[in-house]
Amino acid sequence: MMSRTASTRPIRARRHSAWLPGFLLLLSVALPAQAWGPLGHRLVARLAEEQLSPAARAEAQRLLRGEPEPGLAGIANWADNLRGSDPVLGRRTAAWHYVNIGEADCHYERQAHCPDGNCVNEALEAQARILADRSRSDAERLQALKFVVHLAGDAHQPLHAGYRHDRGGNNYQVNYRGKGSNLHSLWDSGLLATRRLDEEAWLQRLRTLPAPAVEPVGRPPRPGFPLPWVEQSCRTGLAPGVYPQGHVVDDAYVDAHLPTQEAQLRLGAARLAEVLEATLGDPG
Repeated sequence: MMSRTASTRPIRARRHSAWLPGFLLLLSVALPAQAWGPLGHRLVARLAEEQLSPAARAEAQRLLRGEPEPGLAGIANWADNLRGSDPVLGRRTAAWHYVNIGEADCHYERQAHCPDGNCVNEALEAQARILADRSRSDAERLQALKFVVHLAGDAHQPLHAGYRHDRGGNNYQVNYRGKGSNLHSLWDSGLLATRRLDEEAWLQRLRTLPAPAVEPVGRPPRPGFPLPWVEQSCRTGLAPGVYPQGHVVDDAYVDAHLPTQEAQLRLGAARLAEVLEATLGDPG
């Protein structure tokens, strides 16, 4: 999502909280509930949970026993909240939420883009292996489950796999209906916010989309399984028109790109379900 190098540009936007004041006011009026980030992650988690086998769902519920909100949606934003709840772990895992491959035409090379393993696809794969390992403690597997649910969502937000030079669109300023924001925030939250739907209404809307075909991830998950996800997300984020001409976002832009975001949410949920089935289902 963001570059590993600090930006020297005058406006520095934080991932999921980068609205400028005017745009924040617009969204507070438009949405009575939360948006993607938080909303999008919850939607991915809830849609994925609906697709699990009884065995996988029961194992997830067992690991989640004692959590404040039962179900996968209750942990979907845990990794983003680490900055407040566990700053040390939050700093250590901050780079796990994104990978910058836009400048490489969306072709990932580990040595060039993630030599230390601290990027979304490598972290997701590592956490899935922990989750699948039933010799691990429940505490280890629960933490891995929290990361897997969240990182699978991040891997399907196109700008989490975008350009390094503009920090995944964080430094690309846009104007929508006279209000300022940045492209990353627009794809995190702004597009969904335009429809003024709450979580339940969004779930109903996304359930009507055709179920995407997804590739099996193997059991246990095979090496490199998230790589096609981030390369596809990158191509989606760099498609013609995603970076708006003149930095101006109009209603035609929203109408053109909101279906892409909806498809990414649906695809992310289906792929997350595959991973959870491979790591939590009946080991046979």
